[in-house]
Amino acid sequence: MNLYFWIPMGILGLLLVAAFIKRYKMFKSMSNATNSEKLIILTDATFQKTISKGVTLVDFWAPWCTPCKIQGPIVSEVAEAIGDKASICKLDVDQNKKIASKLKIRSIPTIIIFKDGEPVKQFIGVKTKAVLLKSVLALTN
Repeated sequence: MNLYFWIPMGILGLLLVAAFIKRYKMFKSMSNATNSEKLIILTDATFQKTISKGVTLVDFWAPWCTPCKIQGPIVSEVAEAIGDKASICKLDVDQNKKIASKLKIRSIPTIIIFKDGEPVKQFIGVKTKAVLLKSVLALTN
């Protein structure tokens, strides 16, 4: 093969390696994202009491789930923006299988908004801060 074939292949290989490194660094930084102080971490034991009064948004997630790593910081931002109008929570489905099974959580991330203990709205997949804020604020008014 001639030189005109190998030079573009080498450049393409370098671009692919650079893209891989960039994506790896992005995912690595997501796992180090900090949670808001207003974010409530739920367990099987605390779930029912927490959702029983008022409006509560619960993010069902797992640490190995890449879309969950994208959704996590968004949920933390929602917790900061909402303040005391609603409870914003996270529940690790790997550690709390009883509640995840009871609610038939099959895909993650799943977000369910509860009002006085009853599920009112459900989202599957990554949702934006604007979508979550609009949905929660509509129920708090």
